[in-house]
Amino acid sequence: MNTKDLEIFISLANTLHFGKTGEVVHLSASAVSRAVLRLEEQLGAVLFERDNRRVMLTPAGQEFLAYAEQALLNWQLVQQRLHSEGEALQGELSVFCSVTASYSVLNRILEVFRQRYPGIELKLHTGDQADAVERVAEGSEDVAVTAMPKQLSNRLQYLDLTRSPLRLLVPNIPCVVSEQIAAVGGSLTRDVLADLPFILPERGVARSYVESWFKQQQLKPRVYAQVSGHEAIVSTVGLGLGIGIVPELVLATSFLRERVRVVPVEPALPAMEIGLVALQQRMSNPQVKAFWDCAESTYREQP
Repeated sequence: MNTKDLEIFISLANTLHFGKTGEVVHLSASAVSRAVLRLEEQLGAVLFERDNRRVMLTPAGQEFLAYAEQALLNWQLVQQRLHSEGEALQGELSVFCSVTASYSVLNRILEVFRQRYPGIELKLHTGDQADAVERVAEGSEDVAVTAMPKQLSNRLQYLDLTRSPLRLLVPNIPCVVSEQIAAVGGSLTRDVLADLPFILPERGVARSYVESWFKQQQLKPRVYAQVSGHEAIVSTVGLGLGIGIVPELVLATSFLRERVRVVPVEPALPAMEIGLVALQQRMSNPQVKAFWDCAESTYREQP
């Protein structure tokens, strides 16, 4: 039994998908299957029920998962201690965030992190913020910057760093949408909003907040488009194709912010909590803990 097979097993237990696990551990699906078979032969027990439609942990698999997570963590800790005797903390850390978060949230943390831990190599991956929690939960990333979900699995730990109010954006250029708004004197009542084309995020925390606000308003929006990422909402509104709702920090860092303007609404849109998320089982990992502590101290010390 080797640590690589344990890593593969833990990843498959999280994703319950051979293809996704293969992407995480950089192996083919067949290689993942062979690793699981090796473990099952060594243990003399079936760890997964699998057919053409689904993969599920067996009771033996559930029991072995607890062992595998602890065994792998113990190995990482011993390896780190032995490697780091008399040396600064080293190793790798994978972090996932949106492009906006990379310079509006992560940048502040990295200023401290690089000074304290120059030996840790940071692997930064960017993408849609809506994917952050899932990527951490399935083991693809050590840490992610994300908005706080309304519900968070007890397998995950969250660190609140800052807040960003949601803002309603309208085009700041001559266009049909601007003419519609001007025709009603610029006042965006519920009836006016119902007639305007909305640009919404496809999914994610922001989408759930926006839908809750619509429900509070008893508003049935006319959805013009659903896009991936908050930055795309600013761009689409800036092109005059509709109106949208984004976190303030996205607008503050957008190079298209001059092409849109914020319109206050009642009731006010909520604020989103922005922070870090990581698997509970990885919180004892020295690199993860180092990054977590840097983030906490950075945002506690700075306004």
